[in-house]
Amino acid sequence: MTDRKGELAENLAKVERRIADACAAAGRAREEVTLIVVTKTYPAGDVRILAELGVRHVAENRDQDAAPKAAECADLPLTWHFVGQLQTNKVRSVVGYADMVHSVDRARLVTALSKEAVRQGRELGCLIQVALDAEEPAAGGGGRGERGGVNPEGIEELGDLVARSPGLRLDGLMTVAPLTGPYAGREQAAFGRLMDLSTDLRRAHPAANMVSAGMSADLEQAVAAGATHVRVGTAVLGVRARLG
Repeated sequence: MTDRKGELAENLAKVERRIADACAAAGRAREEVTLIVVTKTYPAGDVRILAELGVRHVAENRDQDAAPKAAECADLPLTWHFVGQLQTNKVRSVVGYADMVHSVDRARLVTALSKEAVRQGRELGCLIQVALDAEEPAAGGGGRGERGGVNPEGIEELGDLVARSPGLRLDGLMTVAPLTGPYAGREQAAFGRLMDLSTDLRRAHPAANMVSAGMSADLEQAVAAGATHVRVGTAVLGVRARLG
Protein backbone atom coordinates (compact mmCIF):
# COMPACT_ATOMS: atom_id res chain seq x y z
CA MET A 1 0.00 0.00 0.00
CA THR A 2 1.42 3.37 -0.98
CA ASP A 3 1.99 5.99 1.69
CA ARG A 4 -0.78 8.16 0.22
CA LYS A 5 -3.24 5.29 0.05
CA GLY A 6 -2.46 4.39 3.65
CA GLU A 7 -2.91 8.00 4.73
CA LEU A 8 -6.26 8.31 2.95
CA ALA A 9 -7.44 4.95 4.27
CA GLU A 10 -6.63 6.00 7.83
CA ASN A 11 -8.32 9.39 7.46
CA LEU A 12 -11.36 7.83 5.80
CA ALA A 13 -11.68 5.30 8.62
CA LYS A 14 -11.60 8.13 11.19
CA VAL A 15 -14.34 10.03 9.36
CA GLU A 16 -16.41 6.86 9.03
CA ARG A 17 -16.12 6.35 12.80
CA ARG A 18 -17.20 9.94 13.43
CA ILE A 19 -20.26 9.50 11.23
CA ALA A 20 -21.11 6.14 12.80
CA ASP A 21 -20.75 7.56 16.32
CA ALA A 22 -22.86 10.60 15.42
CA CYS A 23 -25.56 8.35 13.95
CA ALA A 24 -25.54 6.17 17.07
CA ALA A 25 -25.84 9.24 19.31
CA ALA A 26 -28.77 10.49 17.25
CA GLY A 27 -30.51 7.12 17.14
CA ARG A 28 -30.05 6.89 13.38
CA ALA A 29 -28.85 4.03 11.20
CA ARG A 30 -25.42 4.59 9.62
CA GLU A 31 -26.99 3.88 6.23
CA GLU A 32 -29.08 7.06 6.55
CA VAL A 33 -26.04 9.28 5.98
CA THR A 34 -24.02 9.41 2.74
CA LEU A 35 -20.44 10.64 2.81
CA ILE A 36 -19.44 12.94 -0.06
CA VAL A 37 -15.67 13.47 -0.20
CA VAL A 38 -14.81 16.96 -1.41
CA THR A 39 -11.74 16.50 -3.60
CA LYS A 40 -11.18 20.15 -4.58
CA THR A 41 -7.49 21.12 -5.04
CA TYR A 42 -6.50 17.43 -5.00
CA PRO A 43 -5.37 15.47 -8.07
CA ALA A 44 -7.16 12.75 -9.99
CA GLY A 45 -4.77 10.24 -8.46
CA ASP A 46 -6.33 10.85 -5.06
CA VAL A 47 -9.80 10.36 -6.53
CA ARG A 48 -8.65 6.98 -7.89
CA ILE A 49 -7.33 5.95 -4.50
CA LEU A 50 -10.59 7.01 -2.82
CA ALA A 51 -12.55 4.92 -5.34
CA GLU A 52 -10.33 1.92 -4.52
CA LEU A 53 -11.12 2.51 -0.85
CA GLY A 54 -14.86 2.36 -1.53
CA VAL A 55 -15.79 6.03 -1.88
CA ARG A 56 -18.63 6.46 -4.37
CA HIS A 57 -19.51 10.17 -4.00
CA VAL A 58 -17.04 12.99 -4.70
CA ALA A 59 -17.53 16.75 -4.92
CA GLU A 60 -15.86 19.71 -6.59
CA ASN A 61 -16.46 23.44 -6.34
CA ARG A 62 -14.52 24.90 -9.31
CA ASP A 63 -15.29 23.82 -12.85
CA GLN A 64 -11.81 24.55 -14.16
CA ASP A 65 -10.42 21.99 -11.69
CA ALA A 66 -13.33 19.57 -11.84
CA ALA A 67 -13.81 19.12 -15.59
CA PRO A 68 -10.38 17.63 -16.41
CA LYS A 69 -10.40 15.58 -13.21
CA ALA A 70 -13.82 14.10 -13.95
CA ALA A 71 -12.71 13.29 -17.50
CA GLU A 72 -9.60 11.53 -16.22
CA CYS A 73 -11.72 9.51 -13.78
CA ALA A 74 -14.63 8.80 -16.14
CA ASP A 75 -14.03 5.04 -15.88
CA LEU A 76 -14.67 5.02 -12.12
CA PRO A 77 -18.06 4.18 -10.52
CA LEU A 78 -18.48 7.64 -9.01
CA THR A 79 -21.29 10.13 -8.52
CA TRP A 80 -19.97 13.67 -9.06
CA HIS A 81 -21.44 16.51 -7.02
CA PHE A 82 -20.85 20.18 -7.87
CA VAL A 83 -20.98 22.18 -4.64
CA GLY A 84 -19.54 25.60 -5.51
CA GLN A 85 -21.21 28.79 -6.63
CA LEU A 86 -22.00 28.26 -10.30
CA GLN A 87 -21.88 30.93 -12.98
CA THR A 88 -24.12 30.41 -15.99
CA ASN A 89 -21.13 30.49 -18.37
CA LYS A 90 -19.85 27.29 -16.72
CA VAL A 91 -23.16 25.40 -16.96
CA ARG A 92 -22.39 23.59 -20.24
CA SER A 93 -19.18 22.15 -18.82
CA VAL A 94 -20.63 21.25 -15.41
CA VAL A 95 -23.66 19.46 -16.86
CA GLY A 96 -21.22 17.33 -18.86
CA TYR A 97 -19.87 15.54 -15.77
CA ALA A 98 -21.87 16.47 -12.66
CA ASP A 99 -24.67 14.17 -11.54
CA MET A 100 -25.89 16.65 -8.94
CA VAL A 101 -25.58 20.40 -8.38
CA HIS A 102 -25.91 21.47 -4.72
CA SER A 103 -25.73 25.22 -5.31
CA VAL A 104 -28.92 26.10 -7.22
CA ASP A 105 -29.94 29.51 -5.91
CA ARG A 106 -31.54 31.60 -8.69
CA ALA A 107 -34.02 31.22 -11.51
CA ARG A 108 -31.54 32.18 -14.23
CA LEU A 109 -29.30 29.30 -13.21
CA VAL A 110 -32.23 26.86 -13.22
CA THR A 111 -33.13 27.92 -16.77
CA ALA A 112 -29.54 27.49 -17.96
CA LEU A 113 -29.16 24.08 -16.30
CA SER A 114 -32.44 22.86 -17.76
CA LYS A 115 -31.57 23.96 -21.28
CA GLU A 116 -28.18 22.30 -21.14
CA ALA A 117 -29.40 19.08 -19.49
CA VAL A 118 -31.97 18.69 -22.27
CA ARG A 119 -29.35 19.43 -24.92
CA GLN A 120 -27.02 16.78 -23.49
CA GLY A 121 -29.80 14.27 -22.85
CA ARG A 122 -29.08 14.14 -19.13
CA GLU A 123 -31.13 14.28 -15.93
CA LEU A 124 -29.43 16.49 -13.37
CA GLY A 125 -30.18 16.30 -9.66
CA CYS A 126 -30.59 19.76 -8.10
CA LEU A 127 -30.44 20.97 -4.52
CA ILE A 128 -31.64 24.42 -3.55
CA GLN A 129 -28.82 26.13 -1.64
CA VAL A 130 -30.30 27.92 1.37
CA ALA A 131 -28.58 31.02 2.78
CA LEU A 132 -29.45 31.15 6.46
CA ASP A 133 -27.47 34.39 6.75
CA ALA A 134 -29.97 35.99 4.33
CA GLU A 135 -32.91 35.40 6.68
CA GLU A 136 -32.47 38.69 8.52
CA PRO A 137 -34.73 41.59 7.45
CA ALA A 138 -31.56 43.53 6.61
CA ALA A 139 -30.91 41.05 3.83
CA GLY A 140 -33.80 42.54 1.94
CA GLY A 141 -36.18 39.60 1.80
CA GLY A 142 -35.14 37.79 -1.37
CA GLY A 143 -31.42 38.39 -0.93
CA ARG A 144 -28.61 35.89 -1.30
CA GLY A 145 -26.08 34.91 1.31
CA GLU A 146 -22.40 35.76 1.48
CA ARG A 147 -21.50 32.33 0.09
CA GLY A 148 -24.43 32.06 -2.30
CA GLY A 149 -27.81 30.56 -1.61
CA VAL A 150 -31.36 31.79 -1.62
CA ASN A 151 -33.25 33.37 1.26
CA PRO A 152 -35.47 30.72 2.91
CA GLU A 153 -38.52 32.67 1.69
CA GLY A 154 -37.45 31.93 -1.88
CA ILE A 155 -37.23 28.13 -1.54
CA GLU A 156 -40.80 27.34 -2.53
CA GLU A 157 -40.77 29.37 -5.74
CA LEU A 158 -37.33 28.14 -6.82
CA GLY A 159 -38.16 24.54 -5.91
CA ASP A 160 -41.33 24.66 -8.01
CA LEU A 161 -39.31 26.03 -10.94
CA VAL A 162 -36.73 23.22 -10.70
CA ALA A 163 -39.46 20.59 -10.41
CA ARG A 164 -41.17 21.68 -13.62
CA SER A 165 -37.96 22.25 -15.62
CA PRO A 166 -37.11 19.58 -18.22
CA GLY A 167 -33.92 17.68 -17.54
CA LEU A 168 -33.82 18.61 -13.87
CA ARG A 169 -34.82 16.66 -10.74
CA LEU A 170 -35.53 18.44 -7.44
CA ASP A 171 -33.66 16.40 -4.83
CA GLY A 172 -33.71 18.62 -1.74
CA LEU A 173 -31.80 21.35 0.10
CA MET A 174 -28.21 22.27 0.92
CA THR A 175 -26.64 24.79 3.26
CA VAL A 176 -23.27 25.87 4.60
CA ALA A 177 -23.16 26.84 8.27
CA PRO A 178 -23.27 30.67 8.13
CA LEU A 179 -20.44 32.83 9.43
CA THR A 180 -22.73 35.80 10.08
CA GLY A 181 -26.31 36.41 11.16
CA PRO A 182 -28.40 34.71 13.86
CA TYR A 183 -26.94 31.24 13.23
CA ALA A 184 -23.26 32.19 13.29
CA GLY A 185 -21.47 29.77 15.63
CA ARG A 186 -24.71 27.81 16.12
CA GLU A 187 -24.23 25.02 13.61
CA GLN A 188 -26.72 22.56 15.03
CA ALA A 189 -29.41 25.24 15.22
CA ALA A 190 -28.65 26.19 11.61
CA PHE A 191 -28.92 22.59 10.45
CA GLY A 192 -32.10 22.15 12.48
CA ARG A 193 -33.56 25.16 10.67
CA LEU A 194 -32.62 23.53 7.35
CA MET A 195 -34.45 20.35 8.40
CA ASP A 196 -37.59 22.39 9.14
CA LEU A 197 -37.32 23.98 5.69
CA SER A 198 -36.86 20.51 4.18
CA THR A 199 -40.08 19.37 5.85
CA ASP A 200 -41.88 22.35 4.31
CA LEU A 201 -40.46 21.59 0.85
CA ARG A 202 -41.45 17.93 1.02
CA ARG A 203 -45.09 18.81 1.54
CA ALA A 204 -45.19 19.90 -2.11
CA HIS A 205 -42.32 17.70 -3.37
CA PRO A 206 -42.20 14.47 -1.34
CA ALA A 207 -39.24 13.04 -3.28
CA ALA A 208 -37.03 16.06 -2.47
CA ASN A 209 -35.78 14.42 0.70
CA MET A 210 -32.03 15.01 0.44
CA VAL A 211 -30.49 17.34 3.03
CA SER A 212 -26.85 18.22 2.35
CA ALA A 213 -25.22 19.81 5.39
CA GLY A 214 -22.12 19.51 7.50
CA MET A 215 -18.43 19.49 6.65
CA SER A 216 -15.21 18.36 8.34
CA ALA A 217 -15.65 20.59 11.40
CA ASP A 218 -19.39 20.19 12.00
CA LEU A 219 -20.53 16.87 10.54
CA GLU A 220 -21.66 15.64 13.96
CA GLN A 221 -24.06 18.58 14.37
CA ALA A 222 -25.41 17.96 10.87
CA VAL A 223 -26.02 14.27 11.54
CA ALA A 224 -27.69 15.11 14.86
CA ALA A 225 -30.04 17.51 13.06
CA GLY A 226 -30.97 14.92 10.42
CA ALA A 227 -28.72 15.57 7.40
CA THR A 228 -28.76 12.82 4.77
CA HIS A 229 -25.45 13.83 3.15
CA VAL A 230 -22.26 15.32 4.65
CA ARG A 231 -19.54 16.98 2.54
CA VAL A 232 -16.09 16.25 3.98
CA GLY A 233 -12.81 17.42 2.48
CA THR A 234 -9.88 18.20 4.77
CA ALA A 235 -10.67 15.48 7.33
CA VAL A 236 -10.16 12.89 4.57
CA LEU A 237 -7.62 14.50 2.25
CA GLY A 238 -5.70 16.79 4.58
CA VAL A 239 -4.93 20.49 4.28
CA ARG A 240 -3.43 21.53 0.95
CA ALA A 241 -2.22 25.01 0.06
CA ARG A 242 -3.87 26.54 -2.98
CA LEU A 243 -1.65 27.07 -5.98
CA GLY A 244 -1.15 30.64 -7.12
